[in-house]
Amino acid sequence: MTSPVGARRDPGRRRALLEAADRVIQREGPGASMASIAAEAGISKPILYRHFGDKSGLYQALAERHTRKLLEGIRAEFSRPGPIRDRTRSTIDTYLATISANLNLYRFLMHRASAEDAATHSAMSTMIREVGRALAEVMAAEGGAAGPADRVRAQVWGHAVVGMVQTAGDWWLDHSGEVARAAVVDGLADLILDGLPAAAAVHDRVP
Repeated sequence: MTSPVGARRDPGRRRALLEAADRVIQREGPGASMASIAAEAGISKPILYRHFGDKSGLYQALAERHTRKLLEGIRAEFSRPGPIRDRTRSTIDTYLATISANLNLYRFLMHRASAEDAATHSAMSTMIREVGRALAEVMAAEGGAAGPADRVRAQVWGHAVVGMVQTAGDWWLDHSGEVARAAVVDGLADLILDGLPAAAAVHDRVP
């Protein structure tokens, strides 16, 4: 018989439980209960908690599972070769497409779980800051940041852009029936590239 500790260390079992949680949250929305997730997995709620330590552990596991995929997709799009305008549009579009395709999961993680659990809120905040740092590094490299002031400016812009896109994305999710995704992508790309002097300079230099 597998012990609770052994079960927690079984990556296949852990993955199956997270997949069950995904299905319930996608089906029932951000208000999905832990009891529903346990029932979907065919176990009791105490056993579900035991696999992750507690409810906070389950929230953090879900956050790590989905934000890692999102972060990898964003980094890949913005770091690929090509004109910065194309990469900016592609990166924003990837983000918006991902959150809209996983709407209930996004709202569960960004709003419900983050509001209920301080550790999950911290994990999500760390992920957002990580995206800002990654974007700042690319902006600094492409803008020819030569000194500390340039690097600080790139950090400010990188984190500002991430916050702007996230907030605009939240607004668009509530208006996606009225506003096309492409319109949001174009509007944000124009604001980022034309509103940030260094980014605009890079855009002018890259063929």
